[in-house]
Amino acid sequence: MARKARTKRKRAGRIMPRVLLLAAIGIAGLAGWNWLSAHPEHNPIAPLDLRDPIGWATATKLTALKADTPECRAVLDRSEVAYAALPATGEGACARPDRTQLEAFPLAPNSPAVTCPVATGLALWRAKSVELAAREYLGSEVVRIEHMGAFNCRRMRGSGSGGGWSEHATSNAIDISAFVLADGRRVSVLDDWDGDADAAAFLRFIRDDACGVFATVLSPDFNAAHADHFHLDQSTRWVGVCR
Repeated sequence: MARKARTKRKRAGRIMPRVLLLAAIGIAGLAGWNWLSAHPEHNPIAPLDLRDPIGWATATKLTALKADTPECRAVLDRSEVAYAALPATGEGACARPDRTQLEAFPLAPNSPAVTCPVATGLALWRAKSVELAAREYLGSEVVRIEHMGAFNCRRMRGSGSGGGWSEHATSNAIDISAFVLADGRRVSVLDDWDGDADAAAFLRFIRDDACGVFATVLSPDFNAAHADHFHLDQSTRWVGVCR
């Protein structure tokens, strides 16, 4: 009897730590799930909402939208971003089946048709980076974002006639050149990248933040061809470019 009692006590001694470990894992898992529920920007399975902060899962969710135009536009709807879905146009390498035009958005001289992933990136970048940085570095609001165009049926610069097609060929890119503030100031990539300290800091901050929402971000740091603008695109390449 004594031997049986000792055996039971040994088994209980081995089982109890396992039970406590499982209980601890369960409690930690529940706490983690509750935290993710309260922070959807970090939750990989929570629907993307552009009104949420940029989090650990944001880039992955944005990447998933590149091959799914209906889901991308569902994100704009969910995020209450006004847009127009324009008819498809073009052919061959310059076919544009996805033409999404942001409405009530301060692009100038117009709001061009871009792909939905570019529109999504612009909406997120403006709300979570450009506007906040303008207040922090420049003490004013951004009222206009100037661009140099989105669609251009051409190959990449310097690639020759046999080179790859530019993301501009399908409006999957936009070139941003300047920002006009509510107080009348105009901050341009050409004039202020190496100019006024606050303006230069603003431009570098929003360039860096753009790398979290666009696949490709090219600035004056890349080459002389980008001395006057930021090139932003949503290429489907597996690795992004940020410079």
